[in-house]
Amino acid sequence: QVQLVESGGGSVQAGGSLRLSCAPSGSTYKHFMGWFRQPPGKEREAVAAISSSGSRTYYSDSVKGRFTISRDNANNTVYLQMNSLKPEDTAMYTCAAQRIGGAGSWTRPTNYVYWGQGTQVTVSS
Repeated sequence: QVQLVESGGGSVQAGGSLRLSCAPSGSTYKHFMGWFRQPPGKEREAVAAISSSGSRTYYSDSVKGRFTISRDNANNTVYLQMNSLKPEDTAMYTCAAQRIGGAGSWTRPTNYVYWGQGTQVTVSS
């Protein structure tokens, strides 16, 4: 059973930075990984994703140019570097992994089979 453990959330002022980490345990496979977020009272949205090799990355328009997704396959960890944070980035951030060999649409939650518990990011103005 693959478990995803996120870390790195917290509170920051607008313009600040945070780095989220996601470490899958129970699997040495390099899954296609994504980050989703759910603001209070709103639907979950895809934020960024990265292929198993790290050669392809994907971003939502709302974070493009401010967030960077990366992975360290030696440590099997995926990161989300968030810069120039805005109050509207406030949300619960969750990482997710697609099944082995999966390469479905990165924005579709149903393409991900493993989910973390989430880490809260709060950006104050």
